[in-house]
Amino acid sequence: MTRRELREHVFNELFTSDFYLSSEEDLMAQRDLYFTHAGGDGLDLSPDEVPEEEQDEVKEKTAAVCAKLSEIDSLLDATSVGWKTDRMSRTDLAILRLGVYELLFDDSIPAGVAINEAVLLAKKFGGDDSSSFVNGILGKLQRQAENRPE
Repeated sequence: MTRRELREHVFNELFTSDFYLSSEEDLMAQRDLYFTHAGGDGLDLSPDEVPEEEQDEVKEKTAAVCAKLSEIDSLLDATSVGWKTDRMSRTDLAILRLGVYELLFDDSIPAGVAINEAVLLAKKFGGDDSSSFVNGILGKLQRQAENRPE
């Protein structure tokens, strides 16, 4: 599985998990079902075609993003003018959450790659203005991170 395919599966899990955040049990059950049922509409690699060791990679990255959700959402709320997380489309929000995680918390991914990949996800899965919105928010967060004293 390529890094892009991994990213798309993580995005898909983040998107669907947004519907199950009320219960940890429901969320875990939904994640377990993800790889047993095909139907990754628009994904390059259907979930039921992902080998088990690669499923673990997807689950680990999804869990890492979810562990930082409150911090990520606070950053998004502080950065986006007029579009708090509760007003964003769930697609854009899932893409932004993954993008912010990769941009600020995953040292193995260069900032430019994190932003570019998030924009590509937005073009593939989002609405007409999603890619511009995602690019603007992540670009602003990147500039803020670069100007932050160490």
